[in-house]
Amino acid sequence: DANGGSYPWIVKTTGVVNQFYFYCLDADFGPFFLKFCSYFPYNAKLCLNGNEWAKRQATKAGIGFTALDNGFAAVDDVDRLQQICDRLGEDQIDALLRKWLARLPHPFTADDRAAGYRYDLSILQAEFSLTQMLDAPVSGRMFFEQVIRDNLDIGRPDQVSLIFDRQLRRRGPRATPGRFRTRVITAGVTPSLHVDYKHTTIKQYHKEGQALRTETTINDTRDFGIGKRLTNLPALREIGFSANRRLLGVQQLSHDPITGADALAAITGTLTTATGARIPGLRFADQRSHALLSALLIFRCQPHGFTNKDLRAYTAELRGLDPGEVSTGQMTYDLRRLKTRNLITRIEGSHRYRVTDHGLDTAKFLTCVQDRVLRCGLAELATATPTPGRLRSAATAYRTAVENLSGAA
Repeated sequence: DANGGSYPWIVKTTGVVNQFYFYCLDADFGPFFLKFCSYFPYNAKLCLNGNEWAKRQATKAGIGFTALDNGFAAVDDVDRLQQICDRLGEDQIDALLRKWLARLPHPFTADDRAAGYRYDLSILQAEFSLTQMLDAPVSGRMFFEQVIRDNLDIGRPDQVSLIFDRQLRRRGPRATPGRFRTRVITAGVTPSLHVDYKHTTIKQYHKEGQALRTETTINDTRDFGIGKRLTNLPALREIGFSANRRLLGVQQLSHDPITGADALAAITGTLTTATGARIPGLRFADQRSHALLSALLIFRCQPHGFTNKDLRAYTAELRGLDPGEVSTGQMTYDLRRLKTRNLITRIEGSHRYRVTDHGLDTAKFLTCVQDRVLRCGLAELATATPTPGRLRSAATAYRTAVENLSGAA
């Protein structure tokens, strides 16, 4: 100073210092950790899991549940569990910190604490999740892959504005910072959808093959004009859970992939009747099944329907066989396969059959896919021509790109 004396002065710089970790197990919160910095101002970090707290409170309250990693797969009393989750807040978290600061060694001595120096809690990062259980792993995976395919534009500024209920400015001196994008990241065979807003990220993925998980992670509370003090947790919670639900609200599907998969399985897979009889399916791309479906397109135009003999004659010709090579028993078997799947119906009081609307639609679609998509597409891929078609050109370009990427890795 002016008198030549020295005194401490705080400057902003970087340095490598020791960090001390305490991994603890609490009766109310379960596993958590505390990290202390050994250098002034002795910052500390408390990391806890609200789902673990809720599980322990549910157990104490006698509520049965099936645990999921960071969530609940099933619960006996949803309303009571939700009330427990709603209770978690500033008081419980602060009490956890004070409880363990009293037990663990840390930089502030008893004299420091008596002089008023103590830790105060602020929010460095907060994650708010919504878990929606699905009926089956396979159907859940199909559903989420369709969600990704139909919502690759979810990271555009207009969509992000809807999700976070914030006005975004793309130009000018006060433009909203951040990269507006949709990222699809695959770990193993599980893809995840990522949407960014400033320092906040929403992640959506197929959780443990059982649930659709939507998580909003807020890394800077000031992205939403909210302070960092723990007292702001209720306001932050409202933002996080609202963002999860708004994301689901703006997402759209062009079709229900699960219904489509079930419909295909009902046609091609084995069905079991109420009496336990097993009815084999119409295998896709099988010559005999294809002939049956093709014949339905012809018989739909006959007002009086068709008989076993009529069907045998048409399907035999489509298969390149003489009708005598196809037995009546074989046709009875095929009629049963068609009738069980509601592709045809028997005309009351007769031995004639009529093609249903469902049968016409299904037969038209499946025969067109085989004749005009699979057959033509595979022929183009299998045949080398001087002037390759669009499909072969695309396949060659994709293969080359993969090989170049593998070679550069």
